[in-house]
Amino acid sequence: MILCCGESLIDMLPRKTAANEAAFAPYAGGAVFNTAIALGRLGAPTGYFGGLSTDLFGHQLTETLSASHVDSALSPRSDRPTTLAFVTLTNGQAQYAFYDENTAGRMLTEDDLPDLSADVSALFFGGISLVSEPAADTYAAFCLREAGTRPIMIDPNIRPGFITDPAHYRDRLNRMLAHADIVKISDEDMDWLDITPQDLIDGGTALVLITRGAQGVEVHRPGSRFDIPAQKAEVVDTVGAGDTFNAGLLAGLHRAGLLTTHALAAASDDALAPAVTLGTRAAAITVSRAGANPPWEHEL
Repeated sequence: MILCCGESLIDMLPRKTAANEAAFAPYAGGAVFNTAIALGRLGAPTGYFGGLSTDLFGHQLTETLSASHVDSALSPRSDRPTTLAFVTLTNGQAQYAFYDENTAGRMLTEDDLPDLSADVSALFFGGISLVSEPAADTYAAFCLREAGTRPIMIDPNIRPGFITDPAHYRDRLNRMLAHADIVKISDEDMDWLDITPQDLIDGGTALVLITRGAQGVEVHRPGSRFDIPAQKAEVVDTVGAGDTFNAGLLAGLHRAGLLTTHALAAASDDALAPAVTLGTRAAAITVSRAGANPPWEHEL
């Protein structure tokens, strides 16, 4: 089972009622949550770990995970509220108002960390869950605890507007990246962290992927690099595209029997390329429709 560790939340999206009144509609979301949903839909054995509420929105998140065949049994439940993100549009630009104080997700502590059975084959971390304490420190501790035991993938997906303590966040992220076997990263992430793909490779990362939208994916490995082109798509929006790519990559590695630390290090470029291609194929479907709506396996 691939365990996705990080945020889930409710996006409150602006809508109009039948009476033309302004309203908000709740949609399950969050970067790590989206990756888990996409993995489940692609047929990979998938679990989700994050603090879930027992409130009505927490039930919505749990039911959405279950509907996409994602196991949330390892996630601790509490009566704290679910994180809400209210979205408003100004001249087509989205602005977010987050309600995250004392929520079930944010208040995750090391006491909530589960003991993992042998069927957990890999861990995925990323998103804004790596920003706010205490949950961010909890995920970092989980990552460091499991490093070397099973492969770890990290997608920093840095959002500077959410960061209130850049030095602490950078230190936490660098400690986690030093233990990652797979890193998906953007040029903006690398600029913010002041690192290069070679820095990550020199630190022990087996596979570094730089995603560049329509320009495709640049893949770096110890001693080699190659490119995978993007799939052609008519773009509706790019919400969830990166999260879906992560899922496609992990699903492809799992299918090929390459999702172990030894196999990742020993695999040839040709052996790894189909998994990267699956990521681009899945992401192309996501961008072709509104919102974070990853494809099911049969759609590929």
